[in-house]
Amino acid sequence: MAVLMGGPSAERDVSLSTGRECANALREEGFEVVEIDAGADLAERLRDMAPDVVFNALHGRWGEDGAVQGLLEWLRLPYTHSGILASALAMDKERTKQVFRTAGLPVVDSVLAHRDDISARHVMPPPYVVKPFNEGSSVGVYLVQEAANGPPQIAADMPEMLMVETFAPGRELTTTVMGDRALGVTDILTDGWYDYDAKYKPGGSRHVIPAEIPDEIAAACLDYALRAHRALGCRGVSRTDFRWDEARGLDGLILLETNTQPGMTPTSLSPEQAAHAGSDFGAFCRWMVEDASCDR
Repeated sequence: MAVLMGGPSAERDVSLSTGRECANALREEGFEVVEIDAGADLAERLRDMAPDVVFNALHGRWGEDGAVQGLLEWLRLPYTHSGILASALAMDKERTKQVFRTAGLPVVDSVLAHRDDISARHVMPPPYVVKPFNEGSSVGVYLVQEAANGPPQIAADMPEMLMVETFAPGRELTTTVMGDRALGVTDILTDGWYDYDAKYKPGGSRHVIPAEIPDEIAAACLDYALRAHRALGCRGVSRTDFRWDEARGLDGLILLETNTQPGMTPTSLSPEQAAHAGSDFGAFCRWMVEDASCDR
């Protein structure tokens, strides 16, 4: 078995951590594992190795957006997580919202805008969030508060086109889907914005599972996450993130995005939810390997 990790995306370090954790767990489960840091020679290395299964532990562009999935389909190698179309759709946050709207799932308003326009004027009334529409892990996110005197000054190394979306206040909730089952709801507690450091640094956030929320909200999270998984055409494991404004009840529950390859680091959410549902980390990784396939 090959475990793909690293790669050239902005989430390389997270992927390396995910890959090592999964590789170690799979070895303990009895698999023969080769770790591969995905580079320009990936196709050649996979062709020479001819693994029975590829565990895709890549995050971000090229590894999570349908690109490496296309390569694996071409090589006819079964791989974990979602296929080409679902991966591409879920990585493009604006297209994800379009799919969610069609499926009747609640999302906030958003637009795509050039970074120069975003720096020149408020493209929507504050508060709003500016972020790349095809990155994950809160990479390159700007939060523009209601009291902001002017628009954000976007860094020159940011992509030309960015997504601007209405800020959804409230609690951070998340639900993992494993096959055809939603595992549970986690409440993510932080001292401030749930940014990259809060997600991946020890102590950056606290996870409460099961979330201490009304039964109606918990049931809606489970239902929405499963519907999102199916609407995007995901397979294997996915994780859908929510914001919930308690003051608005069920109307305050908003889908933010669906991650087709959730993090599997020591501070990650999906392994915690799997454990809560009765599947330890090794069994969780084993299930993903046994679920691996090609789309075509």
